[in-house]
Amino acid sequence: MLESCREGGSSWIAIATCLLLGCLSQAQSRVLPASLKTADVVADFQAQDQAPRLLRLAGSFGASWKNQSQETLPKSIELGGTRIPLRWRAVPGLSHADGRKVVFTYESDKPHLRLQWEWEARADFGPIEHRICIENLGTQEIGLPMVDSLRLDWHIPAAGDLHNFYVEKGADTPSAAGTHDEVVGQDYHWAGKSTTYAHPVPGEPREIIPAEIVYTGQGNRQGWYAGIEFSGRTRIALARNGESLQSVLGLDPEPGPFQTRLQPGETFETPTTFLGAFRDGPDGAGNQLRPWVRAVLGNPLTWKDPQYPLTVNNSWGSGMQVDEGLALQMMAQSKELGLEMFHLDAGWFRAVGDWIPNPRKFPHGLAFLADEAHRHGLRIGIWTDWTQAALSTEPGALNVHDPQVADWLVSDMGPNWKPEEFKGQTIDIGVPAAHAYAAKEVKRIVDDYHLDMLEHDGYLVAQGCIRTDHPHAAPNQSTLRIVHDWASDFVLASNSTDVSYHAVRAYYDIYEKTRREHPGLLFEICNDGGRMIDFGSAAHGDYFSITDTYDPLSNRRAFYDTSYLLPAAMLESYVEKWPVPRMENFLYMLRSGMMGWVSIMTDTTAWTLEQHEAARRSIVLYKTKLRPLIRDAQLYHVSDRPDGVHWDGIEYYDPAQSRGVLYAFRGGVGVEPDHRFVLKGLLAAQAYRLHFEDGSALDHTVRGSELMGLGLNVHLALPQSSELVFLSADSPGK
Repeated sequence: MLESCREGGSSWIAIATCLLLGCLSQAQSRVLPASLKTADVVADFQAQDQAPRLLRLAGSFGASWKNQSQETLPKSIELGGTRIPLRWRAVPGLSHADGRKVVFTYESDKPHLRLQWEWEARADFGPIEHRICIENLGTQEIGLPMVDSLRLDWHIPAAGDLHNFYVEKGADTPSAAGTHDEVVGQDYHWAGKSTTYAHPVPGEPREIIPAEIVYTGQGNRQGWYAGIEFSGRTRIALARNGESLQSVLGLDPEPGPFQTRLQPGETFETPTTFLGAFRDGPDGAGNQLRPWVRAVLGNPLTWKDPQYPLTVNNSWGSGMQVDEGLALQMMAQSKELGLEMFHLDAGWFRAVGDWIPNPRKFPHGLAFLADEAHRHGLRIGIWTDWTQAALSTEPGALNVHDPQVADWLVSDMGPNWKPEEFKGQTIDIGVPAAHAYAAKEVKRIVDDYHLDMLEHDGYLVAQGCIRTDHPHAAPNQSTLRIVHDWASDFVLASNSTDVSYHAVRAYYDIYEKTRREHPGLLFEICNDGGRMIDFGSAAHGDYFSITDTYDPLSNRRAFYDTSYLLPAAMLESYVEKWPVPRMENFLYMLRSGMMGWVSIMTDTTAWTLEQHEAARRSIVLYKTKLRPLIRDAQLYHVSDRPDGVHWDGIEYYDPAQSRGVLYAFRGGVGVEPDHRFVLKGLLAAQAYRLHFEDGSALDHTVRGSELMGLGLNVHLALPQSSELVFLSADSPGK
């Protein structure tokens, strides 16, 4: 994250600012200029007297966009039930600018508030980040209205050709669309929303991974992109009117009106956003954004791990029936197949909210299993849903009828309420006492069970709450609605976004502390398979479950979509049982889940000897040749989105190593045995040696110009089959 807002007001910055800016006068502050630059983008700013302004954004390739409006600072607050207008003035002594960071400070006297408008370049390449911080310097609690994270108003030609590209979450099952590339014509209006629940509703827009890619449809397909680094209730809006293209990013104002409580001395921080420029369409944006996510948001220790992304054996193929005997058997199978981690999924605990091993299933406990895994050279991870309460009366368990726990819940539970097998009712970890409990429980789970990985699932973050005594704003009773779904009550009211805001901040804090205590610990972000895929989660976890449907087509669809925005190594596919009458179908199944992080989630003892040997060879190939490309290479979408009927493919190419691979999949149509994939990102004059892993064609050498022009022909005789075509430089490029 960006550095703390409070640091911008410290005395040493004030001194440095005077030295840097020559103690500019109040009049001079009105036009105080500043710039930030990376290898890909330049942004110019101006601190005007009553509000700051982003003046211009330019790409390194020459394109630029002029911003027509200054920042809209909050116009009023609520104090004791009365709306109080705000008058902001620039404070040059608390503002500063250098090559990495720009902070423009504004204050309001009555009530006494300080606002810091911050931009930062945390890497030498890629986008820059922005947020707004508002500190209550007064002595009374105030009610702060919606403060958007980022507002843009670009001046564009009225007849300019523009596209808006955005990506759905793969929650539940990927939809038939997944990625959207819409023409941004006159009077275009679009809003994309993201929450931590992502319940797909038939006939309504699906939730998005919170980012937009806006580009010209002709020429070098250049444009700008923006996204939100937050896991709560957020929205992105884009509208075109005449020569104005406006976009707003930040917390979702609906249902509203939004308000958050700000106690004396507290600071409200808008979700951090990023803004960048690119060319070569959505793949060009992705090949800039993914390495930036890795370098800026990712955990450096994770990316230094040569086994990342890992190969995993997951127990969910047996569902809740897992026990110690099965776990030990799966560990032995994992070792034999060459897998690197055993993942104990749901079913190991005594009850929901009572995260102690079931003594009947695991008589020796989980630390015993972990030690056995480590003895075999395996890592171990477990599934948890650590904000869920249920009915266990054991000491330390979250029981919905315990008076303290009941006050943490987002709604009141009736006397006849029952949990599901692994679902209960969510506590609001935005409440300090609930936060402290959850932090202690997560620490205990990791410490006591000797874990290498912790997965969180379910409805981790509260989204809406009926309480009036929690830190979030109280709900407007006239807007309050409670929906029951799969053991949980979901609250939707005027305060839903604020409830989510506080709970997400608490979630981040718990994982940040856990990471400091266990630097090498891996975090899997599941949340019912892809409901929490966002850049805030990417900054606090190491990989995502990208869909809750695991057949080959769903895996490839979810990967195709999500890989536009997030590093492929972070994208987990589960390989489950699927009809495989022939070996070609078996490899098709495996490879559909081997384009990013791979987890096997089926009974491998049911495989034939031939299938077992093919899987073992595939895992060796993954670890030796595919994983380095998945980690480090550029990624190109060289086909239409998978539909299960036609061919589809993904290309990796690492220009530093002059090598890559094409994943080619033939669909279910029996009349299309050949397909040409037009590759991208190669050197036109370079000769590339092609190796067909399954021998579908003889190895041969082709110029990059031909591969990017006529394309690479792949022949597969059988539907639902696949091929891996490796390419490497055969001679120096000219």
